[in-house]
Amino acid sequence: MNSNSCHQTVTFKIFSNTAIVFLLLLSFAFVKVNAQILEPVKWNAKIEKKSDTNFVLIFDGVIEKEWHIYSQFTPDGGPLPLEIAFKNQKGNYNLVGKAKEGKTRTAFNDIFGVNETFFEGKAHIEQEIKILNPILKTVDVEFDFQICKDVCINLNKKFSIIVPSLLKVSATIPTITESKLDETKVTGIAVDTLSESVKTTENVKNEPAGKSVKAEMPASARSLWSIFFVAFLFGFTALLTPCVFPMIPMTVSFFTKQSKTRAAGIRNAIIYGISIIVIYVLLGFLVSWIFGADALNSLATNVWFNVGFFILLVIFATSFLGGFEIMLPNSWANKVDQQADRGGIIGILFMALALAIVSFSCTGPIVGSLLVEAATNGVVGPIVGMFGFSLALSLPFMLFAMFPGWLNSLPKSGGWLNTVKVVLGFLELAFAFKFLSNADLVLQLHLLEREVFLVIWIAIFGALALYLFGKLTLPHDSPLQHISVGRLYLGLITLAFTVYLIPGLWGAPLKLISAFPPPQQYSESPYGIGSSNAVPSKNLPKGAKIGVHGIVIFDDYENGLAYAKSVNKPIMLDFTGHACVNCRKMENNVWSDPNVLSILNNDVVLISLYVDDKRELPEDKQFVTASGDKIETIGDKWTEFMISKYKTNTQPLYVLTDLNGNNLNDSKPTISYVGVEEYLSWLKTGISNFK
Repeated sequence: MNSNSCHQTVTFKIFSNTAIVFLLLLSFAFVKVNAQILEPVKWNAKIEKKSDTNFVLIFDGVIEKEWHIYSQFTPDGGPLPLEIAFKNQKGNYNLVGKAKEGKTRTAFNDIFGVNETFFEGKAHIEQEIKILNPILKTVDVEFDFQICKDVCINLNKKFSIIVPSLLKVSATIPTITESKLDETKVTGIAVDTLSESVKTTENVKNEPAGKSVKAEMPASARSLWSIFFVAFLFGFTALLTPCVFPMIPMTVSFFTKQSKTRAAGIRNAIIYGISIIVIYVLLGFLVSWIFGADALNSLATNVWFNVGFFILLVIFATSFLGGFEIMLPNSWANKVDQQADRGGIIGILFMALALAIVSFSCTGPIVGSLLVEAATNGVVGPIVGMFGFSLALSLPFMLFAMFPGWLNSLPKSGGWLNTVKVVLGFLELAFAFKFLSNADLVLQLHLLEREVFLVIWIAIFGALALYLFGKLTLPHDSPLQHISVGRLYLGLITLAFTVYLIPGLWGAPLKLISAFPPPQQYSESPYGIGSSNAVPSKNLPKGAKIGVHGIVIFDDYENGLAYAKSVNKPIMLDFTGHACVNCRKMENNVWSDPNVLSILNNDVVLISLYVDDKRELPEDKQFVTASGDKIETIGDKWTEFMISKYKTNTQPLYVLTDLNGNNLNDSKPTISYVGVEEYLSWLKTGISNFK
């Protein structure tokens, strides 16, 4: 409905000109009030019979263009994932496995440092159930989910699915949803995870006019390409280990000398290289097949998987550093070596398998680490990772067989090969703490906060620098009288990186490694060790705390209002979310501006209301809205406040008010995700209107 249509509707002669104007203004106000209450997804559900007692619940959502819904497999530490609750399950039916999802995308979010999984265009979810109660009438299901574009909304959808009689069942029965349960309750907001690093060609259309944009490949494809290139580099690194490098001239010489013609030698070397690729790709396929897509998607979200990865990488690192050797049984190598003597393609295949087994003490930790990281990118990740790794590993064997003269340019084996292993060991140890950090973030234990993580990395890379300069020696190192120029340069780079990490203890953003350490807010002090910006807690007003950039904030409206009245300052309401990407971007890029920061520190009372706060309200503070929505959590309370007062359900949202709750910006009462200049102008205008 718009003003034009209203104008056509009210052009009856019985109305006076005054009445027409009044109706037009009333219509415009109605549109303005309701325009921002968004529901960009339409759900449909049905039930299908699988057996006499088993049924499949099927949920299909049609998502508006450019919006996306987070999957139940979205990692902890990022935006809030889809949650599915079966309200009347006890004694009536059992779930058969976990809910399965249709096509999703996975993309890395550089704000939270996690891989996110989400639906675009449509969402398809299936859950098999086994009926226990033969007279069960309905299955009551509730979805809590986030749907995002430039802003995000947290929605609640309830279904009451009629169960067909177990004595008389049709193949497919559409859901009949009771009107009292067929409601979508707005309960909060979260995040825009399609950050700058994961834009698609669809959301590029919303870029401001005049801004140069380029269409990008889907983020999931970019993620797989990243896995491939990283795996490819890992493969070349594996070549430089003492278990593989000496095998290159030996294997190439075997093919060139044992073959009757040069062409046959080249052919056999190529078959050998392809066999290496087949073996490792088969390993990646087995990992994907054994675990399945759902299990691999859950790797990044599961605490115990992350702890297990940490332990595994520490074991691999200890092996590379010389603590012990990880080796497969010698009997395996002997049996495979016997088969390699058979000759022909089968013999060459077994020669490649023999290489994989014999070199396992060097390649095993690399392959294991690579599979761990690749597996977090879904079912295709391990296959792509093993292809990249094996391609790099096999290429030298094929190329040197084609051009045997190149062998003369290879450096001689020596102590430098062990140095490569040790460097890999230090890197494995550093990356291990990323997985431990993930588990700590999910559990909110605060055992591995940002400062502790950085201190550990500084110690690891500092020790690596000392090793490269020859000041530390490890069990398998050869006596060192001097270091090479290459080792010196590598040591200097490592030392420079170590020094780069140190300012992070004082609050430096460390953008080069932003995906690895915990976020700035997850720290002993948001400003690092020894910062003078923090306000002593004993000087804080009642109910206040230190927020980002040292700003004193309130997270409760009543406490903030009381303090604002006591100091006679205007109020800035900040409707935000713990997992809101654009909220973090505003804080990092706009609030950090010196002029904006000065105003937030000195001229207003900042009240940050987290609409995704899942903590329950005391029972005497819970209530039911006029529309029938039950307000049970703190996030529900602030969401209801935001919708009822400001007629929107999107985040971030900023409002400047006086001490009576009246808006201070008449022309633009609220503001959202904007740049520094617009935000600063809005702040100054509102504050100037405060009396």
